[in-house]
Amino acid sequence: MPLWLAIVLIVVFALAGFAGGTYYMQRQTKKMLIENPPLNEDGVRLMMSSMGRKPSEVQVQQVLRQIRAAAKQADTKKKK
Repeated sequence: MPLWLAIVLIVVFALAGFAGGTYYMQRQTKKMLIENPPLNEDGVRLMMSSMGRKPSEVQVQQVLRQIRAAAKQADTKKKK
């Protein structure tokens, strides 16, 4: 096997591995953010309290569900 062919194969496989790893990590990151949004219950409570409201637990959970649903919907729109 010629030396130049070995070098080309090494470069091609390295680029393919980099591209595959990048794609996989992006997919995992999106999945993680959908399942665990950066805005948690305490953040929602603080946001609602800053607007002058005393939020109940039902309201906090409703807002979190809406945020998760919006994130899932945005993700499915990007896939199409």
